[in-house]
Formats: sequence, structure tokens, C-alpha cells
Amino acid sequence: MANYWRQVLNWDNFYELLWQAGKLFLFLLFLVCGYRILFIGLMYTYLGLATEGVDIVTALFYGLRLSMKSMGLLTAIGFLVGCIGYLYRPYKGTQFLQITGCIWIVLLTLLFFARIPYYEQFHSGFNQLIFNTFKDDTYALFISLIEEFQLPVRLLGVGIAGFFICRIFLWWQNWGHVWRLPRMSKVNYTICLRVVFICLLYQAILWIRFGGSLSYVGDIDWENAGVTKDQLLNEAILDDVQALYRSYEMDSRLENSTGLAFEPEQIQHYAEALSGKKLNSNNLDDYLKHHAVGLREKPPQHVFLIVSESYANWPLLSKYENLHITDGVKEIINRSDSDYLGSMLPNGMSTISGVMGILTGFADANLYLTHLPEAYREAYPTAIAVNMKKLGYETCFWYAGPNSWERIHDFALAQGFDKFYGRGDYGETEGNVWGCDDEYLYNAVLDGSKNDKMSFNLVLNVSNHSPFTVDLEKAGFDKELVRNALPEEMKNDEDLLKKLGHFWYADKQLAHFVSKAREIYPDSIFIIVGDHADRLNIDKTPNRYERYAIPLIVSGVGIDKNSLPERAAGSHINITATLMELIAPKGFEYYALGESLTRGNVMGINYGFWITPDDIGITEIGPQPYRFNVNAQGEPDMKKINENVEMIRSISWWRSKYGNQLVEKKG
Repeated sequence: MANYWRQVLNWDNFYELLWQAGKLFLFLLFLVCGYRILFIGLMYTYLGLATEGVDIVTALFYGLRLSMKSMGLLTAIGFLVGCIGYLYRPYKGTQFLQITGCIWIVLLTLLFFARIPYYEQFHSGFNQLIFNTFKDDTYALFISLIEEFQLPVRLLGVGIAGFFICRIFLWWQNWGHVWRLPRMSKVNYTICLRVVFICLLYQAILWIRFGGSLSYVGDIDWENAGVTKDQLLNEAILDDVQALYRSYEMDSRLENSTGLAFEPEQIQHYAEALSGKKLNSNNLDDYLKHHAVGLREKPPQHVFLIVSESYANWPLLSKYENLHITDGVKEIINRSDSDYLGSMLPNGMSTISGVMGILTGFADANLYLTHLPEAYREAYPTAIAVNMKKLGYETCFWYAGPNSWERIHDFALAQGFDKFYGRGDYGETEGNVWGCDDEYLYNAVLDGSKNDKMSFNLVLNVSNHSPFTVDLEKAGFDKELVRNALPEEMKNDEDLLKKLGHFWYADKQLAHFVSKAREIYPDSIFIIVGDHADRLNIDKTPNRYERYAIPLIVSGVGIDKNSLPERAAGSHINITATLMELIAPKGFEYYALGESLTRGNVMGINYGFWITPDDIGITEIGPQPYRFNVNAQGEPDMKKINENVEMIRSISWWRSKYGNQLVEKKG
């Protein structure tokens, strides 16, 4: 025992562990910086045209500073593990540290291999969407990873790369001799030297902790690290550890509604400002009440609201007309009984966020509604199904996928739908793990609507979603026509052609459904909207409008080219009010937070962006708005825009979580 404590308390033994920890830190820092450079090199096509060499150098410098913090944390964990081994047997300390180092190397390599397809899909490093994995259909996600992103091949690559890098790491750890503090002639001098060393070590730890600074004043973190003008470089600055930390932080804010706690008086003030009503009422719903202008004598027999997976607006722009992947919907738009609005935003970056905005009428406000107990106690008065039922419609939700996805079956019924149909209700169908191909879904909707009842049908398709498995050749896709319309450097990109082919397929089946439904049910109205964009672009660095905007098309009996004013913009939360004004009789009472687009609503908002008929920008503090309307005049009123964003999101948060009573809430 005495010999054991002599070894444990031996400065030289402990100093060797410190020395090995320092070498681990340097190796991990070098590795993650190398991965950063490699990431930028592999993804260079995503760099903006205005990006210069100085921007890349700036990104690498800030990335180095940020990674000092990340690798410092991993090293600290490795050192603590080494200390456990050191206490067990002093010579075991370095072995435990080396094993931990190898684990970190493999994990960092795995994250690097995953980052590339993740960025290609979401134009971002890891973000809070990865936490949807635990709330989504994990089996479907796993199959998508295998079929679309070649998971086994990537894991093999991780194993091979990790093996060789670990071999280099172990060589590095065992190379050379331990540099030891010199022993002084007197014990007191030796002690003083060690005290100086410990003080310097403390300063070095602070310098690493604050990313190249010795205090919080110069600290750098994931929230302030995006200093370049290029999106790819700003994401590259965040190593994968920092990106995962960002994901965790953002998801925690969503779960805990961080930053959206308001007093009831403030919510009442916001409700009065948005509605223009001075009611002095403590019932929030009083401010959400509207009365239809009455554009027709009686509602149409059938209403079909089609929420189309990943149907972005950019393929409808004239600059992409040679692709011919949206010819079907363009035919609908060009009809005299149709109108189209291109200045629309989805409610969020995922399908479930968009669907929640449509179903409830609430903006994304840091609440995951399908997992919110309050959403199942009673339907919100702003819910689209609730308002349609008041008009006399039987409300049906038609989904191409399984009933279990995101609890959509239970949530839709809780929010007023009379019936819900999922893939299991359509018989034998072709498709992928996310759901059946669109043609089977649309055929089921056509067959299910053959009765004398007035019906409202919300249709959610999935074919334009990875893994892309539709037999495009059988469906009639002219791949060579699309290939010839692509830029020269993209003509041989078979993966891009497959994605564009699935967009074409979704467009074709949607147009075919609308055409057939018109024949069978002439007294019908159709609303077509994308669930989100930001998945596919021809341009590697699309402008903000082409990246995020979705289309809104209204068509059918009673619709004309003046149904949607030109000076209008909106998001998913405006659909309920717009539909009510298009079909409800004069004086009909309905509830909605978003204004009707028929009244010339000039602004739309979502989780992080806003849009007007002229500009699209980032909420709160962000880059300058992007002007997509070349005929626009004047500048956007940023003060008013930010006020509207805060009011809409605040009311959405309060009403969905606390109900309609504007009284003090505890807990």
C-alpha cells in the first residue's frame, strides 16, 4: 500500500499523464481542423460567388478558436478517465487516456462522414432537426439512411479511416520522450518551479476555454461565430461537436419555450394591436374572431387542400421553365378559374412544422404541438377542421404514410377532423418507407369522396421525399429533356436528375388528380401549397427567396385571377382565414390568427424568416433582406416587421400552451 501511494503521489508519474493529455489535445485539434479544411474542399460548389480567399482564412481562424473549446472539453474528459486509471494503477493512466482518445477519433470521423450528406440535404451543419429522430418514425429514417445515403458504405469508410487515424494517434502518443520540468538544486526552488508551471497551465486552460481569450470578453461560441458572408463557411466554422451542442441548445429552447414567457397584459396588448380591436377582454379568442365578407352565396360541395411534400416555388419561376418539371401545376395556374401567389413561407423547415401551422393556425413558437398535452384536451378554435365543420363539411385527413408518424392520426382527430386515413387504408400500394406513391393516395381520395356529403379533404403526399424510389421511367419521366436544360457541370449528376424526376412525378400526379376531381366533382375548390422548401435547388448557393419560398395556388368554382391580390404575402397560418373568405357566406363567424390573403395581407412569417411582396429576410438580427421583386419601391419597415413577428409568435405560444384566458399563469 505504501508503495502504491508513493507511485500515485510521484510528480513525474502524474506529469506524464498531463503530457499525454496535452498531446491528445493537439492531435484532436489538428484532426478537426483538417476535417474542416476537407469539408470546405469537398463542398466548394456551395461557396458563394462573392466568397474570397480572405473569407476562407477567416473561417479557418475562427474555426480553430472554436475547436480549441471543443477539443479542450474532449481532452478534459479523456484526462479524467486517465485519472481513474491512474488511481487504479499509475501506469494505467496513459492507457485509459489513449483508449478514450481513440473513441473520440472514431466519433469525430463518424460525424464528419455524416456532415456532408446532412449539409447537402439541409444546407446546414447539424441542427435541431436531428432531435426529430427520437420523435419521428425511426425505422423509416433508418431505411432512408441505408437506401438514400448508403449508410453501410459510409460506416465502412468510417471504420477504415478511424483505424488508420487511431494508429497514427497511438504512434504520436508514444513518440519522443516526456519533457519534464528540470530538478533544481534545492527543494524550495523545485516547488516554486512547479507552482509557476501550475499557474501557466491554469492560464492555458483559460485560453482554451474561451477560444483564444483569457476571459468572457473575447469568448467565442456557436452563436457569434458566423462572421463571414458565406453560409457554407459559417457552418464550417462550427466543428461537429459545436454543431451538436447547437442542436441540443436549440432543441432545449423548443422544449422549454425559452424566451417566450409573457405577462397576460402584454399578450392582450399584442392581440389588440394585431386585430385592431379595443375590447378590454380577458378572452384571447375574442381578438381572433372574424366575420367573412361573403364572396359567394353558398360554399362549394368539396374542398381539397393539397399539402405537397417539398414543393418549392423556385421551379415555377420563368428562369427554370426549360426543366419542365412543373408543367402540370403551371397548367392549373394558367386557367381562368385559378390564382397563384409566390410570396409564401412554410411554417417551419420540416413537414410536421408546416402541417401544424395549417392544422392549428398557429405560428411556430418554440412548442412541439404534437407532443403538447394541451393540444389533445380540446381543439383550438383556430383549427382549420373546426372552422370547416362549422360550415357543414365532413373533415377528412388523407396521409400517404403511416398513422403513427409524429402522432399525426391522434393529433388530427384531436384538432377536429372526423376521419383520418393512412397508408394502411389504401390496400396494396407501391412506395417507400415514408408512404405510398402519390398516385395511390390520390386514387383513394377520389374514391373516398364519392358521396353526397360536403367534404373537406386535407391531402398530404410523400413521394417527393428521400429515399426516392418511384419508377420514373415507367411514370414517363423524360430524363434527357431535363438533363439538357441543366448547366453543363450538372448534366451528369444522376442523383440530381433523380430528385428532379421525383419533383416532376409529384407535379404530374397532383395535376392529374385535380383534373380528375374537376370532372367528378365540378362544384369543388382546390388549394395547393408546399409543406416546405429548402431541400432541392439547382443553384448550390440559392438566394433566400429561391431557397425558402413555397407556392400557394387556389383553383376551382368561384375563383378568378383577382382572388389573391398581387400585394399579398403570407405563410401556412394564413390558409384558414383565406379559405374562409373564399368559400364562407357573408357574416360567417370564424377564428384565425393569420389574416386572410384575400384582404391583401402584406406579410408572412415563420420560425425564422419573414416575407413581403417584395423582400424576404431573417427575423430578429440577421443579414439585410433579399429583394426578389425587381419592381419593388421603397424599403421594408423593419421596425414594424419585427413587431409583427413578435406579436404573432407570442400569441401563438400563449394560446396553444395556456388557452384563451389572459390571466396570470403559474408553473
